[in-house]
Amino acid sequence: PRDPVDAKELLARFDGLLLIGGGDLDPARYGQARRQQVYGVASERDAFELALAQAALDQQMPTLAICRGHQVLNVVLGGSLDQHITDRPDGLGHGKPGVAGGTQLHEVELFAGSRVFAAMGAGTVEVSSQHHQAIDVLGEGLRVTARAADGVIEAVERDGEPWVVGVQWHPEDTAATDPAQQRLFDAFVAAAALSR
Repeated sequence: PRDPVDAKELLARFDGLLLIGGGDLDPARYGQARRQQVYGVASERDAFELALAQAALDQQMPTLAICRGHQVLNVVLGGSLDQHITDRPDGLGHGKPGVAGGTQLHEVELFAGSRVFAAMGAGTVEVSSQHHQAIDVLGEGLRVTARAADGVIEAVERDGEPWVVGVQWHPEDTAATDPAQQRLFDAFVAAAALSR
């Protein structure tokens, strides 16, 4: 499917949408020229995932958006991305995507009263990251619900229904050994089950 009609028909068979990590979105999708550090752009994937995200929002479908998915969610709602946050003198290590051993662990502060805080049951969690981009301008209707120590937006959500959460880190990397990360998936599955 490459258009919103196809995405809507595809999603009709599901109770929730999980958007996963991957290469960078084409900066043209959020009105910017491409910087040299941008990698892995796939126009068809961009079109497909943006259509899926929009259809899920239109259909009020529970959504968990991870890493690239978190960025797709922001862009589909009119936000933009900082194309390269790596190696800044004041920055925290967020890992390096697409390279062996590029994952880095760091702490994230979750904001009380947010879905991600309720799901994970903690105010501070250690997360597994491998991204060189981050949200710059926040998409319409999203609110920030977690940040890293360097100010990078690590989680966003939409108020009200449905359950829509985006996280910049990779909870799947450590969910087998970190119950807080697993609880994020559990909360998504519970929200999807309620939407039937």
